[in-house]
Amino acid sequence: MAELQDHISAPAEAGELDQPAPHPAPPPPVPTTPDPAQAHELLARHPIADGYSGLLQALRTLPWYDLELGESAVETDLPRLRAGGTGALLWALHIAGERPVTSALEQIDLVNHVVDRYPEGLRLARSASETADARAHGRTAVLIGPAPAEAAGDSLGTLRALHALGLRALTLSGTAWACDTGLNRFGEEIVREMNRLGMLVDLTGASPATARQVFAVSKAPAILTRSAAQALNHHPDNAPDELLAALGASGGLCLVPCSADRTGPALRDVADHLDHVREIAGPGAVGLSGMFDTATAHPEGLEDVSGYPALIGELIERGWPETDLAQLTWGNVQRVLRAAEFTARAAHHRGTPPTGSPRI
Repeated sequence: MAELQDHISAPAEAGELDQPAPHPAPPPPVPTTPDPAQAHELLARHPIADGYSGLLQALRTLPWYDLELGESAVETDLPRLRAGGTGALLWALHIAGERPVTSALEQIDLVNHVVDRYPEGLRLARSASETADARAHGRTAVLIGPAPAEAAGDSLGTLRALHALGLRALTLSGTAWACDTGLNRFGEEIVREMNRLGMLVDLTGASPATARQVFAVSKAPAILTRSAAQALNHHPDNAPDELLAALGASGGLCLVPCSADRTGPALRDVADHLDHVREIAGPGAVGLSGMFDTATAHPEGLEDVSGYPALIGELIERGWPETDLAQLTWGNVQRVLRAAEFTARAAHHRGTPPTGSPRI
């Protein structure tokens, strides 16, 4: 009995009783993945208005194609446009060689041919209202542009003729009248004439001096059709924060490209650039530019136009409200189109256009 009592009364080993009971380690966080259904539902309400497509140039190299059944030789076809929730495309003109005006005319002719060939999937649009009407009828609206400035042949008359044929955006960089030192007098006249016509001024690749002059001269908002944030990636076409802030303050629009060299190799890199542009320029100044079919590498997960729901899902996970997403996908492009049209109507009330065709 004494032995039993001694055993019960024996002191505990040093530190045995004064240690707290161990707590189980918390479970590792469960990674969340974007809900694809949520992204698709949003895109059904607010489809993508893609600011730069190279499909036209890609089709020119193919002996035969079928965009309705699906075409593996390109990154854009009707099934993938529907899967990606794309409601509008700006079809870029690619100018190369010694006959830029002829090349532009041939490509505009091809646009009309392709749209006529697929009337159940595509519809040519020349205004914001025609773009919205195409969407309402279940078609993807096709707007012509941007075209390099050399397509105008340094002629206001040629610029007017291209607009009459449907061209709706012109990229100013790479000309003698829009260079590192800014716009000369002819360049300013080009911008004023674009305002009068309702054509969008594209500042992608333009010098800071040119951009500043456009903001001063133009009565309509300017756009960047394929520029990401230079603060995150130093590609020469990307925009510094100063330009982004000025673009937002003037009502302009930066269309962030799905291009690995301009953003980065992953889908989240594109989302980072969208976050940055929204922060600097505001939610009303950010949009999307696929740059599909331009012979450029795309971030993983955005290899073709069907990848847009994954990007929208990523932004939903980051906390973007639907109001901002609606502006990003559709609303901001519609707004700048309408602003350009309003400026054109106001210009017509102020007086008649120049009747000559001044050159540099």
